[in-house]
Amino acid sequence: MNGKTHVEVDQSGKIGDTKVPTVLAFSNLENFSILVSATEKRKCILILRRKGKLSKRFYLKLFAACLFLLLERDIKSFNRVIVDIEYTGHNDKVKGYLLNLFSKKKVELESDIIQFGLIHRGKRKPKAHDKAYFTFKGDVKPDKVIKAEQLLKLLE
Repeated sequence: MNGKTHVEVDQSGKIGDTKVPTVLAFSNLENFSILVSATEKRKCILILRRKGKLSKRFYLKLFAACLFLLLERDIKSFNRVIVDIEYTGHNDKVKGYLLNLFSKKKVELESDIIQFGLIHRGKRKPKAHDKAYFTFKGDVKPDKVIKAEQLLKLLE
């Protein structure tokens, strides 16, 4: 093995629900989470709506942007990222948006590094789920708080 590892990614608080925050977290030997408040999500929507740039695929792109912000710091140390399926039937679109964001930042990745799957199997509770859930509930502080401006830079 090349010293790289795999991580699982989970979400608490749907991206499309603008009444609640969204937390994305990954876990392996370490864990990391980001939080986007409901207010910041609404700001993104309002600004993009005013500019006439709010597309049907907005939430898929927003999810990809959040994944990018979650993974950007550590992506080179992962050989596989398994993202829990949040948008059934749209995994390829989300993956394409995500890979495009990395490409724009001059980070080249093999496309098979990013995979989608059901990380909740049977009674197994992934560590990524716990990190996302307890951060969402406010029991654990997020490692990074995301502002609308950061998302808009990726979405515009």
